[in-house]
Amino acid sequence: MKQPRAWQRMLSGRRLDLLDPTPMDIEIEDIAHGLAFVARWNGQTRGDWPYSVAEHSLLVEEIFARQNPGIAVKWRLAALLHDAPEYVIGDMISPVKAAVGPGYGELDTRLAAAVHLRFGLPAVLPVTVKKAIKAADKVSAWLEAVEIAGFTKAEADRFFGRQDAALVASLKIRLRPPVEVRADFTARHHALLHATG
Repeated sequence: MKQPRAWQRMLSGRRLDLLDPTPMDIEIEDIAHGLAFVARWNGQTRGDWPYSVAEHSLLVEEIFARQNPGIAVKWRLAALLHDAPEYVIGDMISPVKAAVGPGYGELDTRLAAAVHLRFGLPAVLPVTVKKAIKAADKVSAWLEAVEIAGFTKAEADRFFGRQDAALVASLKIRLRPPVEVRADFTARHHALLHATG
């Protein structure tokens, strides 16, 4: 019986095997391009542009840096790349992840490990770093929920936890064309990677 195809050709020409991804087949330009075209919230957001995973990732890295002053630049890079696997598997909303089951998580873990190794990070992030990135991710999710996804503050508090009002007030959701977000994501990646140097 013929095995189904489990790889995707990237615009860079790389062929990424989703079942056995290798760091050699990962390029930041592919990640930035893919994430700039993947809409968060299944596209159910206000505005003239979808809110992309790339834009979300830029915001999470900013929040992470504010919440963890003086943290090593490599962990800021990890924060920027926290949703990198979604450049090939898309941004599945939590209810769909729950319905799909553990297979989605395993795929995400394999891809994340390959991405991390490609850019000089450990395959598995330290638990404290992972928790800190998750905390920044929740701030972003809360803000997105209230600002563009139609949630009330009470609903956002229930699903994402109550957030620091001063921090949230200082942040801004940006809706931009994918080409702009892609360029900013790539530039931020290069700056952080160079700074880890």
